[in-house]
Amino acid sequence: RDGSVGGVKNAAVRKLEQELGIPIGQLKVEEFKFLTRLHYWAADTVTHGKKSPWGEHEIDYVLFITVSSKDKLTITPHPEEVDDVKWVTQSQLLEMFDDKNLLFSPWFRIITKRWVIGSNGGGGGGHRFDPPAEHMGGGGDAGPMFDGEEGAKETNGAVGDSSKKQGAYGKVKTHKESKLKQLLHVDEVCSAITLLYLRPLKSNLVSEHIEKIFDPSDLAFCDDILCKVSRSFAAVIRQLPSQMLVDVLIFYLVLRALDTIEDDMTYFPSNEEKVKILLSFHKTALVDPQWKMMGCGEGDERRLLEEFPKCHSVYAALPEASRRVISDITLRMATGMAEFVDKDLGQGTLDVGQYNRYCHFVAGLVGEGLSRLFSVSGLERPSLAGELHLSDQMGLFLQKTNIIRDDGRAFWPQSVWKKHSSNGDLGYFANPTTEEARAAGLNCVNELVTDALELVPDCLSYLSKLRCAEVFRFCAIPQVMAIATLDKCYHNEDVFTGVVKIRKGMSCQLINDTVDVVGVHGIFKRFASSILCKAEKSQKGGYKDSSYDRTVKACQTIIELTEIEANRAKNHASLVNGSILVASCAAAAASCLAYKSPNSSTSNHLAIKTTAATVASFGILSFFKTGFMRYVGIGRSTLPSSSLMPAAKLCKDGTRDE
Repeated sequence: RDGSVGGVKNAAVRKLEQELGIPIGQLKVEEFKFLTRLHYWAADTVTHGKKSPWGEHEIDYVLFITVSSKDKLTITPHPEEVDDVKWVTQSQLLEMFDDKNLLFSPWFRIITKRWVIGSNGGGGGGHRFDPPAEHMGGGGDAGPMFDGEEGAKETNGAVGDSSKKQGAYGKVKTHKESKLKQLLHVDEVCSAITLLYLRPLKSNLVSEHIEKIFDPSDLAFCDDILCKVSRSFAAVIRQLPSQMLVDVLIFYLVLRALDTIEDDMTYFPSNEEKVKILLSFHKTALVDPQWKMMGCGEGDERRLLEEFPKCHSVYAALPEASRRVISDITLRMATGMAEFVDKDLGQGTLDVGQYNRYCHFVAGLVGEGLSRLFSVSGLERPSLAGELHLSDQMGLFLQKTNIIRDDGRAFWPQSVWKKHSSNGDLGYFANPTTEEARAAGLNCVNELVTDALELVPDCLSYLSKLRCAEVFRFCAIPQVMAIATLDKCYHNEDVFTGVVKIRKGMSCQLINDTVDVVGVHGIFKRFASSILCKAEKSQKGGYKDSSYDRTVKACQTIIELTEIEANRAKNHASLVNGSILVASCAAAAASCLAYKSPNSSTSNHLAIKTTAATVASFGILSFFKTGFMRYVGIGRSTLPSSSLMPAAKLCKDGTRDE
């Protein structure tokens, strides 16, 4: 809470008891001193040879504690962890380093020489180190990562490396279904073909309006880096109308740059320095055309910061009203991030209030900023900028879903998970050894999913206030992805061991269906019903879920809000299916009449052909129905017209500012 890394210190006390047998209580948590963080790697080539498959690559917290006398500690080493223990002086330790018969981990040598005996005072922000030459190599032929110098800030080859991503992706296991299992969902395969080849999301980036205003080279960089750093938003941003596309694109990149600074745990010499950079970002990066930051972040996020002047060039050409919105949200988000920099989140946020506050700063403010950008573009009503609560709730819904899905337990509120953890530790859920622990973990996940579901009514209310079709789709696609992801996470143990993802084909299907209120309501009803079914099934099976009543209420509320529009789409689909069935029955009847014809050989042959054609046509029509309907536009055009209008029509009718 106060930056004292209490979670790390508690973990250290537990580890000392597990490995050295020092009883918990002999060393007090508050007596540990946090020195710094250490980003370090090494291949175990000294022990296992130059091509060793073993190694380390980690960020370590360095803690120190002193005792008045070694006799005051009870040390009983665990035989499978520690062979022996020896108290030494500084000079004795240096002599042991020189003994070629003794092996020391590279990180221990670094810490000892740099901070225990050396004069460098560490610093809470963090440091980066390559190992000595003898610990390079290994199965991957690893070479210097930090320019071969202890503490170097520049990372060779990291800039623009797509394999290096910030966040959970690429760092923890991703839970997804096998390709074969995904292919068995035929309707989703059709949807994927439709989205990828028949009716992809159209990019409006190439337009006369945009070409007149922005430097083409700098804009090309922004478009390219957007695709690299965005996991899901690039396509939906590009389909926005040209009047606001670049505004939203730059808004996203500015906040992504800010987030990269906040995420880097090793770049800054202290938290105070990081806070200073965060709080001044709107006055430096958004004012100075030459501002950039070298060596911060990883991969393409680092490239974004190092080539930020190109982003500034595009930002500076935006309308003043848009720049004002972006600058304001950037400052407020940075202020919120600074508030959390010094908090120890090793055991999650304190309570739901702090959890919501964090989500507000990193996502709710994004929702507010987007609403204001939509309004100043003239494509949405000015009143939308005042929908602060709905904008915030929409952002919270997406952020909470991401936290649950991405193994973001560092933000889970203690007031929730401690109710389910018997040992009071957040790590209790990761590797359950008993049925009780497994059930407790599922209870915790279900409560967090339910907490997110309770935001859906406000999300639907926000969507109902939109009038521009492209803006509606931009806002709705992430929302339907979120409700599908919550369905996947509900009562799912995989949440504790990695990133939970929905099928790619399902994602394509959801995008294709998210064109109007009818489709969106149908999706929300579908997944709310699925979660409700899971909850009721587990309850009937004897599973006791403390949040069951809340879950049922949240799902029923969503179903009630979406039922009317969802049923319209369902009834139309039934009509199409009925038409296919009638046509197939007619063909089957014709085959029966042919079979009873006097010319038996001819009629039998004709009957077999007709029957085969009937079966084949029914299967083929069913197979392609969904994709074909979406491609030609059937299924929406025959329903009563939506209140949504394309941006071009809004401009043509002169209704932009109404």
